[in-house]
Amino acid sequence: MTRSLTSAERVLHALRELILGGQLVPGARLGEVELADRLGVSRTPVREALSRLAAEGIVEIQPNRGARVATWSVAELEGVFDLRSTIEPQLTAYAVPNAAPADVAELDDLAHRMADVGSPGPHQDLDALVPLNRAFHDRLVTLADHPTLATALAGAIHPPIVLRNFHAYDEASLRRSLAHHVEIVAALRAGDATWARAVMTAHIHNARAVMVRAAIEAAGAEPAAAPPRNEEAS
Repeated sequence: MTRSLTSAERVLHALRELILGGQLVPGARLGEVELADRLGVSRTPVREALSRLAAEGIVEIQPNRGARVATWSVAELEGVFDLRSTIEPQLTAYAVPNAAPADVAELDDLAHRMADVGSPGPHQDLDALVPLNRAFHDRLVTLADHPTLATALAGAIHPPIVLRNFHAYDEASLRRSLAHHVEIVAALRAGDATWARAVMTAHIHNARAVMVRAAIEAAGAEPAAAPPRNEEAS
């Protein structure tokens, strides 16, 4: 029997999705009262959820300033993507020999669903793209069956860095990202680990370029007279 989620767990999941989905942007203030009203709960489960999200690195809690969605400097982003570009392509290569036809079909379905909802046009739904993208990458890690690298990757792509806030992508970068998923599936279907590794490497570098550019632009947009902050960009 599946147990029902506690109030704190429901709030935790809701806040995590709001942040990872980009509805709560990096640097956004997370007031307990406002969040409690928004989610229809008391302040206690909100406080518990914020503490847990802070432990995950998604939220920053500072004395006398409250909680905010975590932010990262350009150097931090570059470091994260450097590490990720070493680990995730290798995991993708390891996934290739373990991918049965049913696995390839599942990933193919995810890739095409991402293309359907993410492609620029009147029916684009970037929020719907986020969970599909996460499912695609998680499935590859599962297929790789390499717990040590999987644990290292989980640390390298601490959820905030991979907000998958596709709103930061320009049209060309987004089209490249969507095409990479389809090509990774093609490499899996061909049983070509070298090809799969190469495409995932390109995929991560594409994301890196987008996120670093967004961080630089956000940092440059700071008012000149603003007081020093520990929240440059994401």
